[in-house]
Amino acid sequence: MPTKIGNNREKVADYNHITVLAKEAIETLKIQPNGIYVDGTLGGGGHSALICEKLGEEGTLIGIDRDVDALSAAEGRLSKYHCKKIFVHNNYSDIKEVLGELCSEGKIGKDKIDGAVLDLGVSSFQLDNEERGFSYMKKSPLDMRMDKEESLSAYDVVNGYDERSLANIITKYGEEAWSKRIAKFIVNARDEKPIENTEELVDVIKAAIPARARREGPHPAKRTFQAIRIEVNQELAHLEKAVSDFCDCLDLGGRLCIISFHSLEDRIVKNIISKRANPCTCPPEFPVCVCGKIADIRKISGKPILPSKEEVEQNPRSRSAKMRVCEKI
Repeated sequence: MPTKIGNNREKVADYNHITVLAKEAIETLKIQPNGIYVDGTLGGGGHSALICEKLGEEGTLIGIDRDVDALSAAEGRLSKYHCKKIFVHNNYSDIKEVLGELCSEGKIGKDKIDGAVLDLGVSSFQLDNEERGFSYMKKSPLDMRMDKEESLSAYDVVNGYDERSLANIITKYGEEAWSKRIAKFIVNARDEKPIENTEELVDVIKAAIPARARREGPHPAKRTFQAIRIEVNQELAHLEKAVSDFCDCLDLGGRLCIISFHSLEDRIVKNIISKRANPCTCPPEFPVCVCGKIADIRKISGKPILPSKEEVEQNPRSRSAKMRVCEKI
């Protein structure tokens, strides 16, 4: 499962991503020099570099990412650190399988970890790379795949889903008020010819949203692009599985930091952590718990940790970030 990725390094030498809530995440993890830590969304290795700085030679970093370019960039960036480093091309939601395989191969001594960080944001490299099709600000092929080995792309969603399905995902994943109208305009446009690139899709979305509404709020294509990206990568389904499985994989005292960037993600993280921290199903009027369900994690932060004013000024993309942290008990 660990991936040999050196051949891609020249291609991604300029992989750049500004790490969000870096100081807060590393401080909250309380890293042990000889511990095992997972960066489940490795990206360019920003959080991982800070983890490696605190690990000794007996410590281990496991970096997981769906994007081989990200793995290659991180391998180069982290090569100067002396801790053990394992790079895995996989989805972070498969953390149990990853740890189980690494353990059976003797690469790690246990299938429990001392901490993990999940940064759910799309990397700056992916947003800025015109080949990837994530940005509504650049003319790019309709792709949006985080793992380029996956078959479903944004082109398939935009040109293949029926009108009702398009409206549903734009509503559910984009929380877009004009979802039905946007879906109708997409279907009408592709009846003339396939929608080939992001610029064509943006034009269709702008035509669908009345001028008055376009003048208010964020870019008119932002919510629809978010929805299509989530659908292509099945992000919320993977997240729900990952939060539960990472909690299971924490060793006693181990901590999990999750950084989300929109309300759909944060809601999933919040609900799962709250349920694990307070699993009792007894009616409120019961004087004592009789259901027998016992918490196995505790919340480190009641409210989400937000970026500082200074960080938002330096990196506007951090504005919507929220970090929630829990600890295995």
